[in-house]
Amino acid sequence: MPTFPVHSLDTAPDAAKPLLEMTQQAFGFVPNLIGVMASSPPLAEAYLTISGIFDKTGLTPTERQIVLLTVSHFHSCGYCVAAHSVIAGMQDVSADIVEAIRNNQPIADNKLEALRQFTYLLLDKRGWVTEDDMKPFLAAGYQPSHAMDILVGIAQKTLSNFTNHIAHTPLDDAFAAQSWKPEA
Repeated sequence: MPTFPVHSLDTAPDAAKPLLEMTQQAFGFVPNLIGVMASSPPLAEAYLTISGIFDKTGLTPTERQIVLLTVSHFHSCGYCVAAHSVIAGMQDVSADIVEAIRNNQPIADNKLEALRQFTYLLLDKRGWVTEDDMKPFLAAGYQPSHAMDILVGIAQKTLSNFTNHIAHTPLDDAFAAQSWKPEA
């Protein structure tokens, strides 16, 4: 298995350095995920661009974290579940919501649970959801446009989840308190 370096501002390819600088300014450090992605500046740029676009969707910050955590749980990505558990806390997402997703349990809020379930269905069915699959999601108060917004989050997290699977990205100290391992 090849070794994927975790780049810093000093070791990153020139094309990735502005992306690492931007990440450092946003987070106060360069997460290992971005350091790994820096080996492919287009990958790092795609991930950060899609992340910015996802923030512009019609989903609230809590709803976006539910999507990102659900995708990461589905893909069994320990790095991203840990990272987004911390980020969710920074965005005042209820710890009960985060724990429910981490433990693959229902979220107490019916609307947010409908979002979690629909995100899971989109992943599980590779997008081939039926009209019946959409009914609970729409009945919970979401619009068809929100289904499309979820796809942006799925794209974002698929890039990072698969990067972490390939590279075995080491978990940052900043996320270690929320370490997570998928069920066997």
